[in-house]
Amino acid sequence: MKKKNWLLVGILAVVTFLLGLLANSIMNRSHEAEFIAKGGNNLEDQECRNELYKQFYPRQYDSWEATADTTFRSKYMSSQDDDLLALRPEMVILWAGYAFSKEYNAPRGHMHAIEDVTKILRTGAPTETTHSPQSGTCWTCKSPDVPRLMKKVGLEEYYSAPWDKWGSEIVNPIGCATCHNTKTMKLEVHQPALAEAFARQGKDINKATHQEMRSLVCAQCHVEYYFKGDKKYLTFPWDEGMTVEKMEEYYDKEGWTDYVHKVSRAPIIKAQHPDYELSQLGIHGQRGVSCADCHMPYKTDGAVKFSDHQISSPLRNISASCQTCHRQSEDELRKNVYDRQDAVYGMRIKLEKELAKVHFKAKFLWDNGATEEQMKPTLALIRKSQWRWDMVHSSHGAAFHAPIESERLLSDGLIYALEAEKNLDVLKEKLHIAAEFVMPDISTKAKAQKEIGLDIPKEEAAKKEFLKTIVPKWLEEARKEGRLVTQK
Repeated sequence: MKKKNWLLVGILAVVTFLLGLLANSIMNRSHEAEFIAKGGNNLEDQECRNELYKQFYPRQYDSWEATADTTFRSKYMSSQDDDLLALRPEMVILWAGYAFSKEYNAPRGHMHAIEDVTKILRTGAPTETTHSPQSGTCWTCKSPDVPRLMKKVGLEEYYSAPWDKWGSEIVNPIGCATCHNTKTMKLEVHQPALAEAFARQGKDINKATHQEMRSLVCAQCHVEYYFKGDKKYLTFPWDEGMTVEKMEEYYDKEGWTDYVHKVSRAPIIKAQHPDYELSQLGIHGQRGVSCADCHMPYKTDGAVKFSDHQISSPLRNISASCQTCHRQSEDELRKNVYDRQDAVYGMRIKLEKELAKVHFKAKFLWDNGATEEQMKPTLALIRKSQWRWDMVHSSHGAAFHAPIESERLLSDGLIYALEAEKNLDVLKEKLHIAAEFVMPDISTKAKAQKEIGLDIPKEEAAKKEFLKTIVPKWLEEARKEGRLVTQK
């Protein structure tokens, strides 16, 4: 009898304890919900200084601050700014005539967004009297300062100004106000280009569900886009649809070319980072899994549940990102990812090498008297091939987000490139060219850059001077105007 009584007491104690935890959790959640609903912070609308959010949302802030960490590395990618041109010098040739051939590194975390776009050779080295070759639009995805600046000066002035004009205005890296309403913390789209793209498709982005918004706030930036017209107006090419073929159809109708290739003279479309479009073609996207589900898994701190704002590869935390749905071991899930990446990356490298060769073969034909009319069909094939390669390459997660679609695009790209090479070989015979084509040595980044006429030491020296003289003035002005909280 005594044993039964003690057992009953023990059970009641456990139940009481669990009920206490539940009550505490409900009270904490209710308090936080009430705090947010009432706009319980004293922040200004569209506050861009990320540090000011910490006192109100310490858990989210601390995890966001961890995006500064660059220690993560997987089989094919890291959070460090690896020199990808050094790893795959064929890309120098593929981007000949475009600034990406100067410097292209692996992407780091959001905390590094301002630093990385400022120091990269692609943005040039403006001085007191010369401007950057890039437009102000290049800042768009780097900072919550951008929507504030857009409202301040207007979209056309913001987009069309030279990149360096906004150096002292855009100083806070991607953070809280990039994705959230300052007062309610509700997810909110702040980039006009995304809302405009939806509107042109007859959709109202304001009617998106919360789950859809957990991807759409990422789609503000992780998308394909171009700078339309003389005003460099940021535009998403989704009017015909969001597949690779539909976006290509849009660009062809617009007569759009990002650059004419310096070697082959092909009219090239440069893909940006079409992560959203390709992810929607994969099984996770088709099943309604959001970007945040995998890249910002939930964490708990006591009774509080919140999203991990250390946005990074799901492979950094497989138990939280993958095993909430999948019951396989971490090793097996990691192998699943790598198996898909192996297949896609292997095909991608084959296409890169073939495209580099085709660009030089086209030059060989030009140098030996080929006419524009004779070369036009082949240049069109090169354009189609490189567009498909770049769509997969520039979407860093494509090999896992949509492996079947990625392999299809790369296979089609390889077919187009081989067809282009066949055309060039036939034209060589038709023109009775006796000389034999010799592929230049592009085995290193330095050799490839020299082959296309780049003087990288000169570019690096100019950039070093810019970082030493101009950037400190930008930061000083930003501090004086109250746009920065801490010394940077």
